[in-house]
Amino acid sequence: MRIEETSISGVFRIHPDIHLDERGEFWRSYCRDQLERFGIEFEVCQSNVSVNRRRHTLRGFHYQQFPSSEQKILTVVTGSVEVAIVDVRSDSPTWAGHEVFRFEVGDRSSLLVAACCATGFLTLVDQTTVHYQMSDFYQPDDYTGFRFDDPLVGVEWSAEPEVISDRDLKLGPFPVGGP
Repeated sequence: MRIEETSISGVFRIHPDIHLDERGEFWRSYCRDQLERFGIEFEVCQSNVSVNRRRHTLRGFHYQQFPSSEQKILTVVTGSVEVAIVDVRSDSPTWAGHEVFRFEVGDRSSLLVAACCATGFLTLVDQTTVHYQMSDFYQPDDYTGFRFDDPLVGVEWSAEPEVISDRDLKLGPFPVGGP
């Protein structure tokens, strides 16, 4: 497993070791021991799956605010997606910064997202499935988000979103004062 730092503090791209033979392939999407060797503490306590029927479906930006310590590992199972991570931690050196990552089912990498970083994604093809491994349980009172098109954040999506939930459309602006 190779772990690559990103421009957002505490966010890492994880590249698994792929084992190929006549049956197909095998790879590990999570290994606590290997993450700990890199100085990352992450214990899975919940897994979620997001199935998106149509391309250009947008979800986000979502995160759990303090006192939740929800980190997540995102892996594309089918399809293709553009994932944007925004640092909402007011005490972080990368506060209000964002980075956009593209994932296709064939690249097999995952994204480990730090607690209090918001996640949004745009599907690029029909039938895109994203698997989330979560380090904290869903806390409805701590769950929040902001608009996908917030001008302060300035994420430039590669396509115009076509499918967005009413809940995501009603989200407010980026939390300038931090979570």
